[in-house]
Amino acid sequence: MARCFLYALCCLLVTACEKTPLLEQIKAHNELIVLTRNSPTTYYEGTDGPTGFEYDLANRFAEYLGVELRIVVPPNFNDILPLIQRGDAHLAAAGLTITDNRKEIVRFGPVYQKITPQLVYRSGTPRPKSLTDIKGPIDVVAGSSHAERLGILKEKYPNLTWHEDEGVESEELLYLVWQQLYDYTIADSNELVINRRYYPELHPAFAISKPKPLAWAFARSDDDSLYNAAVAFFDKIKKDGTLDQLIDRYYGHIGKFDYVGTRRYQAHIEQRLPAYHDLFQEAANKFGMDWRLLAAIGYQESHWDPDAVSPTGVRGLMMLTHEAATDLAIDDLTDPEQSILGGTEYLQLMLRNIPDSIPEPDRTWLGLAAYNVGLGHLEDARKLTQQNGGNPDKWVDVKKNLPLLSKEKWFQKTRYGYARGREPVRYVENVRSYYDILVWYTDRETAKTETPKPLLLDTPAL
Repeated sequence: MARCFLYALCCLLVTACEKTPLLEQIKAHNELIVLTRNSPTTYYEGTDGPTGFEYDLANRFAEYLGVELRIVVPPNFNDILPLIQRGDAHLAAAGLTITDNRKEIVRFGPVYQKITPQLVYRSGTPRPKSLTDIKGPIDVVAGSSHAERLGILKEKYPNLTWHEDEGVESEELLYLVWQQLYDYTIADSNELVINRRYYPELHPAFAISKPKPLAWAFARSDDDSLYNAAVAFFDKIKKDGTLDQLIDRYYGHIGKFDYVGTRRYQAHIEQRLPAYHDLFQEAANKFGMDWRLLAAIGYQESHWDPDAVSPTGVRGLMMLTHEAATDLAIDDLTDPEQSILGGTEYLQLMLRNIPDSIPEPDRTWLGLAAYNVGLGHLEDARKLTQQNGGNPDKWVDVKKNLPLLSKEKWFQKTRYGYARGREPVRYVENVRSYYDILVWYTDRETAKTETPKPLLLDTPAL
């Protein structure tokens, strides 16, 4: 299958004249072909379609070039660099670590992120302190930088052994370690921090190298047209803040890992959420929202306890204030149905007051902040953001300025005055994390009930 894939993909690119610069070929065919892999940090099918950090980067690059993006996922991770080397795709955006061996095969673009490869084990087993403590093989993705690094380390640790798994992704290896089917794997720090929310018993033992840079891979060629365009693109998104915004979108809300809190949340998904699932779904259908976002808000507010009472006397599953309850004609704050419908309507009210020009997902994050701290204080923070040179329409900038509302130097300049500005920041980041975990849970349950489908590669030639 892999051989057929190579020939089919190659056919997509050989129609252009050899002397025509690659960038002109891409624009003439109106298509940028990008190789990637399926993982939470690169590319996957989300609730609203294709998503992932690498996908968003590649999509913005395609828009920058004025062409359509075509994503191709090869059968094996090991296929990516050879395909780029042959010129069978325009670039690879797959969370690729720059290594000396890889630089002999492909040309790397600008560095856009740094990660640390870590040895991962499961709690309940002894934590290895160094590679000398490893008694069995370490399972890694075939052709990965982790396998390459282990090959280098074997000179120092001659008893070190590992197994390169074909046709799997790092996420699957993490799952197998969590299931105690494998003892160890190597994972990049960004992949581990995401997956620990789903498999909280996974732990990093130690780093196997210093932080490593990530970059896109291009074919080594005398034709610099596409490469130079990528350099200009990354220079632009670093200067205008787009890169920071994307990093914040995918990693900014994760923060420090809380094992106890994560385990408690997972238990409540199983034990408490079923009693309120239909109510969240009904409210979501009525107002055109994702029920999982509403459930995440409910958990942040009350841990899905309809009798919860805050230190300020606010009550109910969605913790609406008495003033908001009166405005929304809610007569019993402890009634789950009234609370969920009222909370959803209140969130809709916040969102309607967010400028229409602000796109998702920033629109939702700002709406959540307003749900917590109020529209007036949010608007004060947005004005401070603009005064301080940030973008008031971007959550990544606004969340830096919200804490200023608790400092007299700043809040005395605002219309609505003092606010505990750190609280809405924590609030939004927590809701985002709860939402991500709930999406993972529901997608997993859906996958269990669906008939497995064969691997389909996103290319018209196959």
